[in-house]
Amino acid sequence: MVRTLCLCLLIVSNWPLWAASQLSASVDKNPAMVGEAIVLEVIADARLSADQLNFRILEQDFRVTVPSVSQSTRVINGEASHTTSWRVSLFAREPGQYIIPSFQVGQASSQPIALEVLAATATADGRPEVFLTASLEQSRLHVQQTGYYTVTIHYRGDLQRGSLTEPAMEGATVLQIGRDEEGSVLIDGVRYRTISRRFAITPQRSGQFSISAPEFTGELLDRDSSRSNFFARTRTVIQHAEAIAVDILPIPTDFPGDWLIAGLVTLHEEWSGDLTELRQGEPITRTITLSGVDVAANQLPDIDFTAPAKFRLYPQQPERQGAQRNGRLVAQKTFTLAMIPTEAGEVQLPELRLPWWNSQRQMVDYATLPARTIQVLPAARTQPDATASQLLTSQTTPAPEIIVASPWHWNHLSSLLLAAWALSTALLLWRWRRPKGNQQAINSPSFNSAALRKACRHNQPEVARDCLLYWAQGQLNESIRTLSALAAAVEEPLRSELLLLNKVLYHPEAAAWQGDKLWQAWQGYQPTRALEPVQSELKSLYS
Repeated sequence: MVRTLCLCLLIVSNWPLWAASQLSASVDKNPAMVGEAIVLEVIADARLSADQLNFRILEQDFRVTVPSVSQSTRVINGEASHTTSWRVSLFAREPGQYIIPSFQVGQASSQPIALEVLAATATADGRPEVFLTASLEQSRLHVQQTGYYTVTIHYRGDLQRGSLTEPAMEGATVLQIGRDEEGSVLIDGVRYRTISRRFAITPQRSGQFSISAPEFTGELLDRDSSRSNFFARTRTVIQHAEAIAVDILPIPTDFPGDWLIAGLVTLHEEWSGDLTELRQGEPITRTITLSGVDVAANQLPDIDFTAPAKFRLYPQQPERQGAQRNGRLVAQKTFTLAMIPTEAGEVQLPELRLPWWNSQRQMVDYATLPARTIQVLPAARTQPDATASQLLTSQTTPAPEIIVASPWHWNHLSSLLLAAWALSTALLLWRWRRPKGNQQAINSPSFNSAALRKACRHNQPEVARDCLLYWAQGQLNESIRTLSALAAAVEEPLRSELLLLNKVLYHPEAAAWQGDKLWQAWQGYQPTRALEPVQSELKSLYS
């Protein structure tokens, strides 16, 4: 009984498959043209599931859209008939003779179709209705050099809608620049309307590569149907531009410093106060802005600042920002340093030189800030010294009458001073009793380990570098400015992971970075000696 029931269920589940007795296939046009939509329809005389037919076999000769499936039922004289229809659009890539193969469902199969595809000369005057052109400003680029790629759509007639894919290049990042620009151009006496789109392509590896051209898919108004029908039909067109070969050169081996290639790089500085009135112990802020053209914000390097004699430096985390100006990439990186002179006298600030590769002149260039001499004045005295004559006068001059202030003002002032003294005493006791050691260094309130953990889990090398340098400057040594310096100050296995992160950041040909091992090494880091507590250098301000 059970076997009979299972057999019946199997027969019912496969009923649509073996019930199909006829399968037919047809196309809506033959011959067709390159870039023109060819609608292929396959009809079965049964109710079938949508996955009964596979159109992947057509992808070697055509661009195939997602098929649409419909089912219908007709009842005539009490007899029901079912049909299932698949409709798919095909776009030929090249002219020629093609064979659409036979499709089979169960015992039913369709007849193969011989299809002829002609070159895209859609109009009577022999001019194409739609075509694309692409160009690259430079055919030879260096690693990490931004190249500007422009694709232009030329079309005649009424373009109802359309979409354009992005160009693609192996081992490169692609970013659209600005908005589309519309215009018109006259080609061999024929007026075309144009739509141009600009992209920034930044290669990350050297070698010979090819930029795959974007593909345009649009809907053009059918002119023939518009003459006779108010509700004119549209037809789909697909076109693509030609691929462009590009030669990517490696980073020069003799480049002095961190690799930076751009069209223009400048350094600019600003001071928060008047340098001619700078006094010992009084802080002043120096802001240095690194600007670059044809470069992204994450490509701008760090600047190593060393404290000159008689100065103390307190650098802040640099800020980066990028923008687009006149179809080009521009970026800025701002470095802010609090500087405190510790001695009076003449102080020499050294020249700041940043090497970069000039993509216009194809040579090493330097962005500089000239050396500067600063005269530091002695610290201003808070109370003038009393001379002997003033002391003598104070002894002979009768004491003036003391006017007692209002008790209300005196009582409130005393309360405020007492509260401030109590609060400062409590803070000093808390800092003195706070536990020290390596656990304090890693879990310092000023260091957010969650940001480092997130950067490692999401494989974000730039964010991880910033977090690690911030931790190192606050807990290990404030003079650490690079990952190489940090790696020299720690032990294995953290040292190896830091060197690997540094290689990924400044050697793009390296493999993609995975941050899980760095996070594990950082968590298990135990220094061979106790970390010395960082003493505040601001005490001199109050001595």
